[in-house]
Amino acid sequence: MQTITDIGTLIVRTPETCGGRPRIAGHRITVHNIAIDFNAGMKPEDILAQRPQLTLAQVYAALAYYYANKEAIDAEIAREVEEFYRLEAEYAAKIQ
Repeated sequence: MQTITDIGTLIVRTPETCGGRPRIAGHRITVHNIAIDFNAGMKPEDILAQRPQLTLAQVYAALAYYYANKEAIDAEIAREVEEFYRLEAEYAAKIQ
């Protein structure tokens, strides 16, 4: 008989790991990482091929979590991208 997995156990948040971001249980791969790959055009199977340590169920759980919290996660990703560009510009100004 096959073991049943409670999907609520596939995504976890711990303050001391990955800055408290939601992540795939047992891994340091965040929901943000999966969402960024998916929004860049990767299919769940492509993400799995890139991260073979995961299962397809974990990838879909991350996507379900993302879509359940899309507005907040998209805002966090946008802030991170904005901060990246700010730091990149600051660094470029220092080396000139």
